[in-house]
Amino acid sequence: MRRARLMFAGAGTGAETGSGTGAGAGLGGFQAAVAGGGFRASPLGRWLAAVRHRERWRAEWLCLPLGLALAVLGGSVLPLVAGALAVPLLGRRLRLEQRERARARRADQVIAWCAAVAGELRAGRQPGPALVTAARETGALGAGAAPVVAAATFGGDVPAALRSAASEPGAEGLAGIAACWQVAVDGGAGLASGLERLENALRAEREQQDALRSELAGPRTTVLLLALLPALGLVLGTAMGASPLRVLLHSPAGFGCLLVAAVLETAGVVWAARIVRAGEGR
Repeated sequence: MRRARLMFAGAGTGAETGSGTGAGAGLGGFQAAVAGGGFRASPLGRWLAAVRHRERWRAEWLCLPLGLALAVLGGSVLPLVAGALAVPLLGRRLRLEQRERARARRADQVIAWCAAVAGELRAGRQPGPALVTAARETGALGAGAAPVVAAATFGGDVPAALRSAASEPGAEGLAGIAACWQVAVDGGAGLASGLERLENALRAEREQQDALRSELAGPRTTVLLLALLPALGLVLGTAMGASPLRVLLHSPAGFGCLLVAAVLETAGVVWAARIVRAGEGR
């Protein structure tokens, strides 16, 4: 999409250069279709959008070939069914991790935006233009950038727009900026000094979260290793020629052991994950 816009930018002026009105109109129409979303709504556009975001679904769909391989090795359809059931669960987990990363990026952008606004104010700019310039440079406001920029440009309610933008995950620091703005407007306090103090507080909180996450990396790794130990046992049993998959999938005692082991494994992983989440303070 970006390359198409760059290639056909200004193509509608082809008639002025003598290349023909039809060619210029055709290229201009293609540019308008691309910019207006018509190309994106076509089947080719949807397929290209899916390919562009393929990294979000590739990992979870690996459960199907893994389940198929285990089904062939064990001579049973149960591993394939388990792999199919694992696809939405793993996809949900990957989406949660993606949202957490987006939340962390947004928190860093809010801190950078707070510092940028304070720097613009220290340089002598007015609060409204300083807010607009910093918002365009850092992109911290996300989907709420338009109302905030419009309020700062045309004299609207900037604190209300900032509080609305603070509802996005990771942008909670914008509520503090709205409070600083409200105090500066109503009480005449210095906005730059308030934003600098808020930036220091947000940065300290962010560093504390990073330190806590690094300390919990060890328990997370331990949980992962303990969860993978049964799979390692199956691999070792297969290497020794004991055929553990056939015992588990084709004998009543083995199938009962498999059910009990699955229940205990799930309970252990959920319990350990709950302990880690409690350590994170969530």
